Amino acid sequence: MATIVSGFLVPHDPIMFVAPDAPAKDIADKAWGAYETCAVHLADLDVDTVIIIGNDHYMLFGTTCLPQYCIATGDLDGPLDQMPGLKRQLIPNNEALATHIATHGHANGFDWAVARSFTTDHSFSIPFQKIVQRASEIKGKEIKAIPVYLASAVDPFLSMQRSQQLGQAIAKAVKAFKGDERIAVIGSGGISHWVGTKESGTVNENFDREILAFCLSLDEASIMALSDEKILSEGGNGAMELRNFVCAMAAVEADSSELIEYQPVPEWVTGLGFVELKKNPTKS
Repeated sequence: MATIVSGFLVPHDPIMFVAPDAPAKDIADKAWGAYETCAVHLADLDVDTVIIIGNDHYMLFGTTCLPQYCIATGDLDGPLDQMPGLKRQLIPNNEALATHIATHGHANGFDWAVARSFTTDHSFSIPFQKIVQRASEIKGKEIKAIPVYLASAVDPFLSMQRSQQLGQAIAKAVKAFKGDERIAVIGSGGISHWVGTKESGTVNENFDREILAFCLSLDEASIMALSDEKILSEGGNGAMELRNFVCAMAAVEADSSELIEYQPVPEWVTGLGFVELKKNPTKS
């Protein structure tokens, strides 16, 4: 069977690419260096595929269709919103595994929306290019990637409970996939940040550290217990992306975790947290 061997929780902050010199150099270097650390660790894990759990920013689906969760099973490229240092390109999808996850879900109470041709946005392409593609370069081996998109940026939001259940469903589907592929999961999202509001540029370090403490103690329940009102008030509308973290944590079923980096960067409008979700190799 295929095995999920590890995971990461990382930001997908486009302002890092648009205004790379905005914060102090030492702060910027620590943030960019955290992506490199994740890439090195991913290369060491010798994975074949990475499932990246992100969210649309009202540019891929828009008002015509807002799926609660979607998986890309076919041709893949992105990002649509390319920017300096993040150019649009073809992406190697693991179509067999992605199709299996969708099919397994349909047989077990998860009505996946399926994209047989898909263009990502930055929530997928930042961790893909900075971590997965970089790990491929380090390892000298192509690592494939599967996009999973949750409704965690625009109302109606996927519930926290369903986000966890979806992560659990992904884990079960991977275990039921024939073969010995090694899989990692990335939860892609910011912590405190306000998008398109007058508070944009605010970072709530206290909120961020509370969330990181839950992640480091593998306490999905405490994140799930946060009301949307509290998240919106203390973390901003961008922090609704915590659903991506919950889904990834549920999929990985980690035994321990490690803080790679945290930087509150108002110049980049986001609290940037990087966490590695680790699994005991004897259990994998």
